[in-house]
Amino acid sequence: MNNIKNNLLFRLILGISIGILVGLSNVEICVRLLATFNSLFGSFLSFIIPLLILAFITYGIAELGGSAKKLLGITVVLSYGSTVLVGMTVVMVDMSILPTLLSGVNIQTLADSSKSVEPYLSLAMPPLMSVMTALILSFILGIGIAGLKSTSLKNGFQEFHHIISSTIKSIVIPLLPIHIAGVFAQMAYSGQVVIVMSVFAKVFIVVICLHLIVLTVQYTIAGAISKKNPLSLIKNMLPAYMTAVGTQSSAATIPVTVQSIKNNGVRPQIAEFVASLCANIHMSGSMTTLTSCSIAILLISGMPISMLDMLGFVLLLGVMTVAAPGLPGGAVMAAVGILQSNLGFTPEMTALIISLYLTQDSFGTACNVTGDGALAVIIDSTVTDKDLL
Repeated sequence: MNNIKNNLLFRLILGISIGILVGLSNVEICVRLLATFNSLFGSFLSFIIPLLILAFITYGIAELGGSAKKLLGITVVLSYGSTVLVGMTVVMVDMSILPTLLSGVNIQTLADSSKSVEPYLSLAMPPLMSVMTALILSFILGIGIAGLKSTSLKNGFQEFHHIISSTIKSIVIPLLPIHIAGVFAQMAYSGQVVIVMSVFAKVFIVVICLHLIVLTVQYTIAGAISKKNPLSLIKNMLPAYMTAVGTQSSAATIPVTVQSIKNNGVRPQIAEFVASLCANIHMSGSMTTLTSCSIAILLISGMPISMLDMLGFVLLLGVMTVAAPGLPGGAVMAAVGILQSNLGFTPEMTALIISLYLTQDSFGTACNVTGDGALAVIIDSTVTDKDLL
């Protein structure tokens, strides 16, 4: 029972339920209290996102640069290529499916403006830098630290990484259910909640189907390259898939992922290396979910969607997922910055995508780690023992 209570998905569903009940109760003071919390929490979130990017990407690049081998290069290129290719394919599929599926839905026109609420208190927390500034600075510092082999700077950013990660884990993630409760309370109060929940159901089904298609394609390619049966490869990865569904964390699933990859005949050194590295940089499941959810929310918000904008978003998101902390909801937290800067997400839209993403985070994580197994099979078939030295 304690495990259920501590599960983020359970707390998220509880937050949504409480928020809807509060909104439907029409007690304005309760809705305004939650709106006040959302205003403060949203400001804090905007403040910490550039710091998260700076901490995680800088340290991630510095750490990767410390082991510059052919195996590292191949793994990084394949991981990024796979993530971006999945993202662009999903964008094209979503652009052809979701406009029809969500036709006529616009939460802006459905809202009852006479019942909108304002927070009791707003507090500005300006971020120290913009998202793009943080991203560029992260690359400069990360590459510089790796090139200079500076242990003092690397250790400093490792501690900075730990501070930000602890802040996300101890403050942001635990408070998310309250934030989501506030969002749904305001939607229920203004008459939007029914249509939003129906959108959630439709997008959830689309995303799960896309996950299965992505894995099928990845293992078909892996099977063709390795001359192994794709169905057998997928079957051996099922323990990792189910573990990821339960943990919602690629990092926590690494031991099971390693063993599952070894069961597919991959050399132990490659299995251990690829599983550990790809847990942080190969996010095909998260990419599928985030692109689908972002397009859906743009559609129901009545905002224009450009293929060029989505291309830039996918290319940046492939990099931003490196900054994802190894904890439930980490990928969407790392993506908030570019959702706001590149796609024009408002705080309300950001809260919606966080809640929509987290409702299926377990399956996105499972797609991530299972996809890592496909990359491991491909790498094992292309890298010689000499390349491991």
